Amino acid sequence: MLTPTGELITDVRARGGAACAFNVITVEHAEAIVTGAENAGCPVILQVSENAVRFHHGRLAPIAAAARAVAAAAGVPVALHLDHVESIELLDEAAPNGFGSVMFDASKRPYQENVAATASVATACHAAGLWVESELGEVGGKDGAHAPGARTDPAEAAAYVAATGVDALAVAVGSSHAMLERTARLDQQLIARLRDTVGVPLVLHGSSGVPDEELTAAVRGGMVKINIGTALNTAFTGAVRATLGDRPDLVDPRRYLTPARSAMADTVAAALRLLTPVLHP
Repeated sequence: MLTPTGELITDVRARGGAACAFNVITVEHAEAIVTGAENAGCPVILQVSENAVRFHHGRLAPIAAAARAVAAAAGVPVALHLDHVESIELLDEAAPNGFGSVMFDASKRPYQENVAATASVATACHAAGLWVESELGEVGGKDGAHAPGARTDPAEAAAYVAATGVDALAVAVGSSHAMLERTARLDQQLIARLRDTVGVPLVLHGSSGVPDEELTAAVRGGMVKINIGTALNTAFTGAVRATLGDRPDLVDPRRYLTPARSAMADTVAAALRLLTPVLHP
């Protein structure tokens, strides 16, 4: 069932867990994520990034329609989130395409420009009924704009949230985007300080490279939304390689996409069972 993002996160937070948000690139991603969520009995967030929109020739509507249809037919609550958006034009498409939330990313800009742009976006998005996430401290692995080793300063983060009016904040605490190995170590003390200082839900980007014990500690410490993308693609691509390696004669994509989708669903279910409370324990 399609559910507003803020409502889903509030419910999961009240039950002592974190909401997992998984990146959607193709319709197979959306199907796998929802299947994994149904198997785990947990709510889930489908998120489409601006990069994914570029992959679809710059058109949000087709992949949004697919994700929205999959969400509406799901047996668990599913929210739609538009992620890492820099384009104001793309933000304007969020609400009409059924998204309940956006992540506006002005982190490449100087601080005052980031604040001004984000405050303006938050006002407009709230008027459209959207829950708004943003970013101050850089997260690693994004072409130099998000420098590895960056950390979010709690006092600056609190001032940023107060000045912008955002509903959630993505913070830099040791994770990095696009990691293929789970070797990241999070600054758990910083997470607790941010939780006590910032006053809005904290979001962890780049979670695929974070070991289970680090993720569970982060949720206990105050992380409320956990973003996962690369782990899904690793499972998906690995299954495709294995299937075609065994059957190099295959040409029907359904024959190799089916096990790939199943592998991705298993990855989703495992993450949800670790981090998100089940709906009916």
